[in-house]
Amino acid sequence: MLSYPVIKDRKIRIAIVGCGRISKNHFGSLEKHADDIELIAVCDTNAETLSDHAEQYKVPGYRNLEEMLKGEQLDLVALCTPSGIHTDQAVVASQYGVHVMTEKPMATRWQDGVRMVRACDSAGVRLFVVKQNRRNSTLQLLKRAVEEKRFGKIHMVHLNVFWTRPQEYYDQAKWRGTWEFDGGAFMNQASHYIDLLDWIIGPVDKVQAMMSTTRDIEVEDTGVMNVRWRNGALGSMSVTMLTYPKNMEGSITILGEKGTVRIGGVAVNDIQHWEFDESCDYDEQIKSANYETTSVYGFGHPLYYKNVVDVMRGDAEPETDGREGLKSLEMLIAAYLSARDGKTISLPLEY
Repeated sequence: MLSYPVIKDRKIRIAIVGCGRISKNHFGSLEKHADDIELIAVCDTNAETLSDHAEQYKVPGYRNLEEMLKGEQLDLVALCTPSGIHTDQAVVASQYGVHVMTEKPMATRWQDGVRMVRACDSAGVRLFVVKQNRRNSTLQLLKRAVEEKRFGKIHMVHLNVFWTRPQEYYDQAKWRGTWEFDGGAFMNQASHYIDLLDWIIGPVDKVQAMMSTTRDIEVEDTGVMNVRWRNGALGSMSVTMLTYPKNMEGSITILGEKGTVRIGGVAVNDIQHWEFDESCDYDEQIKSANYETTSVYGFGHPLYYKNVVDVMRGDAEPETDGREGLKSLEMLIAAYLSARDGKTISLPLEY
């Protein structure tokens, strides 16, 4: 096992790399953990965006990542940049002895994800992959029910991601909707739901997928996937960014021999059916676990940051490190290979 330095007697020094859409969740999380983390610098290639954020947070702004790594004493960088450049940025940060937190997906290619893990291992730094949906109160209850085997044998699982991304969304930046930098509906928007396939149900055995594109983009905006798990369960997933007129649903349904659960809402935030052959004390928490959300991101980022703080203080293990992040990336790549070649793809991709 690798050993990592522990930061006990001071605040953790972080920089945010990429000040776009998702970075708001990171800046907000830093405010909630101000006693433990301090923002040291921000980095963005857009001069106006960079200036606005540097002024707002009263920190230096850099347009070049390596210049920032040279110029600042950092413990951690949070990569909120286009997915396709996470790998090179993570490798550079690791070479400067800086820990890395990356937004999903960790990479858009399997070998790039593996390269990130190996680079951080070699440099002796941590690699955190943000999977904030795991911290949703609804999914925490579902995870507990599965771990306690309340479903008995799980027969069938189905996930829906019925959201909308108009053409204007993809037109915001040249990297959006590209294979190299972004990935499509599965890789980008539904990435957290792909993560649930392994985290909730278990290791996946085989994947079959079909995908289509309606928007003026390189990648898919709609797709379906069939899944077989090693435990014998069967499942499917339907994803589209073409829902009219707005985001409609992000859901998971599990059908087992002793239980049935459906969690829906716009982002798995509403437990709509919860029924088991035997009751447990925490079944009473179902209504309080449900929450209102105006964002498909949910409220998990501050909770994810709490784990990162605890890990760097030496008080916890990472909830989702690079190897855990590779699990969902592997399923995503398998889905794309299946859709491209019209074949069933078996996991693992390599031995």
